[in-house]
Amino acid sequence: MPIHDQGYRRYGGDKVANGRAWLVIAGAGLRTFLARRVFLGLLLLSWTPFFARALQIYASANLPQASFLALTPETFLEFLEQQGIFVFFITVYVGSGLIANDRRANALQIYLSKPLTRTEYVLGKLAVLMTFLLLVTWIPGLLLLLVQVLFAGSFRFLIDNLYLFPAITLVAFIGTSVAAASMLALSSLSNSSRYVGILYASLIFFSQALFGVLRFVTGGSNIAWISIQANLSQMARAIFRQPLQYDTPWPVSLLMLFLLIVLAGVVLEKRVRAVEVVA
Repeated sequence: MPIHDQGYRRYGGDKVANGRAWLVIAGAGLRTFLARRVFLGLLLLSWTPFFARALQIYASANLPQASFLALTPETFLEFLEQQGIFVFFITVYVGSGLIANDRRANALQIYLSKPLTRTEYVLGKLAVLMTFLLLVTWIPGLLLLLVQVLFAGSFRFLIDNLYLFPAITLVAFIGTSVAAASMLALSSLSNSSRYVGILYASLIFFSQALFGVLRFVTGGSNIAWISIQANLSQMARAIFRQPLQYDTPWPVSLLMLFLLIVLAGVVLEKRVRAVEVVA
């Protein structure tokens, strides 16, 4: 059969604008986890506190004998703190293999050989984890505000507490950014997602345990900045205008969280490379 030379043809497809390649990675990652029934069950379970709070709002607004259940600004802070356990499990389940699995399959060489920068690669992976974390913190937190307005039939509570919207947003984004950045950095250090999950759990629980020991020895909580969870708690209470739980000033806690994110960025810059360097 003769082969006919087609010659040169101009590309007839659409050209994707520069800087949008991370959306492809993010979309693929989101679809991958949403296809897993176990993960969908975890997401559904993480929304049970929201439905419980919604019932509380309904009862306080419609049942006179349940007026003691009325919401206060501190209720929204308590809700976000309760979601911390789900943030932990989702971070481990989703984030531990985001980069580790690519390293195990030597996929970084394929990713970064395309017109894709390291920044876009990391941003795409970060978007996957942060999307799911915000889905169980920021989104239900804002929906609780909406539910309160709907059941109360008045904007009075919202008007009296206008700072709740930015407070919920700040606390949710700070918490998810710290968790996502830390997990991605750890995921870039190993080829085993299981080992990465153990590293992350050790980081969280060891810092808290070390703070507990030092607090017992010193008899004060000035050393709370050493614990990631304590720093997040200090920041959340400061943003929600609640009394601080520890003696550490909240600017110190903010500085420690910022340094943790910076450190994670440095690790990612060093570890996300197309060619694996073996020492």
